[in-house]
Amino acid sequence: MKTWSETAEVQPLASRIITNSIQKDRLSHAYLLQGERGTGKEAVALLLAKSLFCTKRSGVEPCQECRDCNRIESGNHPDMHWIEPDGQSIRKEQIEYLQKEFSYSGLESDQKVYVIKSAETMTANASNRLLKFLEEPSKKATAILMTENSSSILPTIRSRCQMIDFKPLNPQAFQQQLVEHDVSRSNAVLISALTNNLDEAIAWSTDDWFAQARKLMVQLIETFSSNQNDVFLFIHQKWLPHFKERTQQEQGLDLLLLGFKDILFYHLGKTKDLVVFEQNDTRIENLVMFFSQEKLLDNLNKLLDAKRKLKQNVNPTLVMEELIIQIQG
Repeated sequence: MKTWSETAEVQPLASRIITNSIQKDRLSHAYLLQGERGTGKEAVALLLAKSLFCTKRSGVEPCQECRDCNRIESGNHPDMHWIEPDGQSIRKEQIEYLQKEFSYSGLESDQKVYVIKSAETMTANASNRLLKFLEEPSKKATAILMTENSSSILPTIRSRCQMIDFKPLNPQAFQQQLVEHDVSRSNAVLISALTNNLDEAIAWSTDDWFAQARKLMVQLIETFSSNQNDVFLFIHQKWLPHFKERTQQEQGLDLLLLGFKDILFYHLGKTKDLVVFEQNDTRIENLVMFFSQEKLLDNLNKLLDAKRKLKQNVNPTLVMEELIIQIQG
């Protein structure tokens, strides 16, 4: 999404709210962009910054060609600051540095913009620092916070921001996009359940690591049903060595969620909604015989709890071991 007109096709509400404010010169001093990963939050943050800095703007649309637009696009504008998690969280020192930067005049204008990605990862001290910053806004400072989970952000911070919800993208339309980029239909269905980012989805479709991750997920679920005594061995010999990074570990849990959802959908007769297994796959027929609907719902809740623990920086090996015990129990 490079323009507001393109954004209006994908996220009409977000586009309308922001462009109306630009037209009326009534932009908020702080925005909280909330939505799933890949729904366009970062693209909108860039567009808003360009609209604020561009000196050749046509109506609400930035020119995309001037020095300011190009530097914002490349992440090199001196008066636009990006804050991202340092490791697993955004620390107080990062917000303090931001406050120090904003105590100076803009290098090229009075306008300053700061973007905080994954705002839900702010530590308690960082959140309190940011709250003080938001309570004393500069007329020429615009804050853009982005999150997948606004409920994890301090209510006092949320109350000082204009919240804009980003709706999930249409999965069928996204799947068709992937097919047009030579992704197989079965891969397109699975990948569209994990991301809405086109570039990322195309990369996954040719990634051997992702293909192996999908295979391991199915093998783990089958091991639960065929030989529970081998599950711990499987986790330590195959699962944990493959899912090494934190993002990979979260993706592994996402894949397990989809696998167990498929079995539940098969129970309910919703075979058209399957994303991991094919409708005529004998493996899922065997799994349906082993996992009851009640057990599947319990497994899904346990997986969501495991995802929360990973977000809280709990040791991933302990998270997986506890999850295995709970599913086996």
